[in-house]
Amino acid sequence: MFALDYAHENQLLASLPDEELQLLTPHLEWVDLPLGKVIHESGIPRKFVYFPTSAIVSLLYTTEGGASSEIAVVGREGAVGICVFLGANPCPSATRCAAQAAATGFAQRPSMPHSNAPIVSST
Repeated sequence: MFALDYAHENQLLASLPDEELQLLTPHLEWVDLPLGKVIHESGIPRKFVYFPTSAIVSLLYTTEGGASSEIAVVGREGAVGICVFLGANPCPSATRCAAQAAATGFAQRPSMPHSNAPIVSST
C-alpha cells in the first residue's frame, strides 16, 4: 500500500474520497522525475498521467518553427496529461511537458478502466 501511504503528497489525489483513492492507488507507480526529463511530447500518445508530489512540471508551447514558451507549471496541486482521462490521446495541443525540478511523483497508465477509479468525485 505504498501509493496509499504517500498519495496525500499530491493535493489532487488527497482530495479524493477514501473509497475512490483506494481504488486508484493500486494503479499508481512511484516515479523519479529528474531535472529536464520530458514526460510528454506534443503529438505523441501519452503513456502515463503524472501526479507530481515534489516535482514541478513545465508545460511548454512549441511553435512550428521549434521555439517554445512556458505556458503553465504544475506541482503537487495537480496532474499532467489529464486529457487522457477525457479520451484524447495524444492530447490535442502543441505542448511539451518537462520536469523543472528534480523530484518525484506518481504515474498512472491511462489504460486503467475509468469506471473502476474515477479521478473526479461525483459528490
